[in-house]
This record gives sequence, structure tokens and C-alpha cells, in this order.
Amino acid sequence: MSDTPTLWDWSLRIWSAPGVETAGLDLQDAQGQALPLILWAAWCARTGRAPDADAIEAACDTARVWQETAVAPLRAVRRTLKGRVPDFDDADREAIRAQVKAIELDAERRLLAALEALAPAPSGGARPVFPALIAVAREWAPITPRRSLELFAERLPT
Repeated sequence: MSDTPTLWDWSLRIWSAPGVETAGLDLQDAQGQALPLILWAAWCARTGRAPDADAIEAACDTARVWQETAVAPLRAVRRTLKGRVPDFDDADREAIRAQVKAIELDAERRLLAALEALAPAPSGGARPVFPALIAVAREWAPITPRRSLELFAERLPT
């Protein structure tokens, strides 16, 4: 049995490190990056995996389908329910928001599992995270937010 944490377990652990959540949400919300894909790239680097161009493309395709079909719509509903809504009881709104949040989190967990399945086997020790982030960000969007990716990489615990 391997001591390498699953992508999900690793993501939960690093998410609580100082500055990671803020940097990650900036990449997602302000820079248009797919946070699960960014986490996958960082996890691959940290666990000695080196996805080739085909694996990165497949990961982006998988992330895009999950983002467009499940994650982004659920996130939009959850964010809509965050604020008060006229003629909508606050307790009912919060209860529904909590349920949507749980489903959104489950969708993200399943996306991370799908991405993990696309990762190559480890082929050595840990690799630098920043180049791995650049590689997936380039495939994901036409603009690569280098400084935001660098800040995210710097905040990851070792």
C-alpha cells in the first residue's frame, strides 16, 4: 500500500495552510482557472508525477466537462442563495444552500478522483510545482496568470 495521499486527502490538507485558500480562490474567481485542475497539477508535482502533454490535455478536458456540467452551475446556485432573497425564509434558504454546498463539494471530490485517475505513476521525487501549474494553466486558458500561480505555489506547505 502506498503512503502517497490521494489527491482529495492532499487537497484537504493543503487547503487549510495559511494563504492557500485565498490564493486558490483568486485563481478560480479572478483568473478563470479551474482550481481542481490546479490542485491536480500541484499534487502531481509534489508526488513525483510528470504528466505529458496528452495527460494534461485529458485532465483539462475532464475538468472542463465537470466544471461546465456540474461544479459551476452548483456554485452559481450556492452563491445566489448566500444573500437574502425577498419572500424566501432565511432558514429555508440557508438549509437549501447547505445542501447545494454539500453536493458541490461532492462534485469537486468526484472531479478530483477523475483527475487522479489520469495522473501518471510517480517517476522519481517531488518536482517543482510552479512549472506544473504553468503547464495546466496554459492548456486551460489563453492567458496564463503567472504571478497568481507563483503565489499559490509559494503558499503550498511542504
